[in-house]
Amino acid sequence: MSDPEVELIQRAQAADAEAFAELAGRYERRIYSLALYYSHDAQDAEDLSQEAWLRAFRAINTFKGESSFYTWIRKITINCFLNRERAPFARLRSMLHQANQDSPRVIPLNIEHSLHDRILFQNVMAALGQLTPRQRLIFVLKYQEGMTYEEIAKSVGCSTGTAKKAVARSLAKVREQLHVTPEMKDYVPCAAGEY
Repeated sequence: MSDPEVELIQRAQAADAEAFAELAGRYERRIYSLALYYSHDAQDAEDLSQEAWLRAFRAINTFKGESSFYTWIRKITINCFLNRERAPFARLRSMLHQANQDSPRVIPLNIEHSLHDRILFQNVMAALGQLTPRQRLIFVLKYQEGMTYEEIAKSVGCSTGTAKKAVARSLAKVREQLHVTPEMKDYVPCAAGEY
């Protein structure tokens, strides 16, 4: 953690709202991106990231500096995801979302600039939409956040083996949706006795 960030955290813990806003400004895009990949919907991503920032603001005095500020806010964000997943209407929301999945999506222009990248982004988002919320969360933590299986297991509250299986299944589903086959190692088949 950089010294200016430590100073901002200390000021935020002393009830300086501007310092907290500056901290949030440093990471809001990453948190929103994480929420967007998880929720698969821009409005839900906005709601989730705002909920995470509100919780962080209320809990800033509990931040002890044992991890980076981003790791701390990411954990709060993950907990927001998990709490939403457990909510009584999560199943209904998921069904409604599934019904609306075929409708055209608006991709914010600031995410990708080229047409090719926007189409690829849209295809990946559609593929992620085929995953369950928990699978999507684990997939995003692995491939977007670069977390280890152990870190994922600890964050999500499952075993390391469960995290590995979820990543493998999710990756298989995403590849299937995108019509991508795993790369085969380059090798030359050789029949016995041929040179």
